[in-house]
Amino acid sequence: MSGRTVVEVIAAKRDGQVLAAAEITHLVRAFMQGDVADYQMAAWLMAVFFRGMDEMETVALTEAMLRSGRVLDLSSIPGVKVDKHSTGGVGDKVSIALAPLVAACGVPVPMVSGRGLGHTGGTLDKLEAIPGFRVQLSAEQFESIVRDVGCAMMGQTSEIAPADKRIYALRDVTATVECIPLIVASILSKKLAEGIDALVLDVKVGRGAFMKDLASARKLANALARVAARAGTRAVAILTDMDAPLGIAVGNAIETREAFDVLLGEAPSDLTECTLTLAEDMLLLASGGSRAEARVKLEAALADGSAARVAEKMVEAQGGNPRVVTDRRLLTPAPREAVVRAPQDGYVTDVDALAIGLAAVAMGAGRTRADQAVDHAVGLYVDKKPGARVGQGEVVARLRTRDDARAPQWVERVQNAFAFGDDAPAPRPLVLDRIDANSTSARAWD
Repeated sequence: MSGRTVVEVIAAKRDGQVLAAAEITHLVRAFMQGDVADYQMAAWLMAVFFRGMDEMETVALTEAMLRSGRVLDLSSIPGVKVDKHSTGGVGDKVSIALAPLVAACGVPVPMVSGRGLGHTGGTLDKLEAIPGFRVQLSAEQFESIVRDVGCAMMGQTSEIAPADKRIYALRDVTATVECIPLIVASILSKKLAEGIDALVLDVKVGRGAFMKDLASARKLANALARVAARAGTRAVAILTDMDAPLGIAVGNAIETREAFDVLLGEAPSDLTECTLTLAEDMLLLASGGSRAEARVKLEAALADGSAARVAEKMVEAQGGNPRVVTDRRLLTPAPREAVVRAPQDGYVTDVDALAIGLAAVAMGAGRTRADQAVDHAVGLYVDKKPGARVGQGEVVARLRTRDDARAPQWVERVQNAFAFGDDAPAPRPLVLDRIDANSTSARAWD
């Protein structure tokens, strides 16, 4: 420390001063030891929210949170270990297909995932739709599965970046979530604790994403790539579209089923392309080469069934029935179906991802509080995406529910998420930008 007290450090950030790395490290350590009260940390977080942090301060916060718990050592596993993180979206089930696909190409993928909160789904909730699948693993079990199978997917344990968990809980109740330095430190402290060598970041952009516009998403991607590099981990951020849901399924069991469809060559084209695009960057970080060469390897792993076999091995190693990858009957949706129909002839011009996500939450597929349970079986299918030609009365969405009485209000919500017109909308690109530490500037937070 510089000799300043905690109150002086809070005041310094309130007044816009740059804090020394030692001051930030001491603050986090003292908070975890109980020497800094919750209200003092909350005051500091609010000061950061308004005054910001520069690049080196953000690196210091990331490393302090990272070192607050156990950093996994996967050095005994051969190869470059690469993970992927998504900032969250509606219908984003990419990780479930991505990890085994990349592992089938010889790149180890240790993945620590999260649960859904608000309108975005969580990978752990989707995986737990598989009966018996265990997402809570010890560090030793996690390492063993990555070594034997090539990939593993688990939840954050109390050992991994515990400071992040406590600080995020304060951010959530003090309106300080939407702050780029705090977002960056939260994401990277968890990911770097996995013992990875490289990281691909899927920064979603649009109404169904945390970042609604391209400028904000670029700012976040810029900061993530630079701070990861400063912390010693190579990273690339891919900005992908999230105005409309990704794929067709929105829910837990049905999203998991659709993710496995990617491995079987039967998934919607946008979901498959998003998975392959992110997988390309993971292979490039691991072994170099060209994007075309990476795509050939990935498509071969899909075509020869090796990616699906890795998924089966991972599911079995984590307690689930491996047949779930190829047998759709083992992931069954809720029994009742309600449909949304097109009110006119023409084209689907828009599907609001945020509205779809909130409808799924209202049905029970998501949560609005961290302690809520989810219903893995409920959800909905967005059968017609923007650009689809439809006839009046044609089904554009199907809801799978348990409750006939409330189905009409959910149908109305989903109906209102659709827009129709006489002309097809201009197609939106899936990949909006690609940013790495070499393509960013130090003005990440301006």
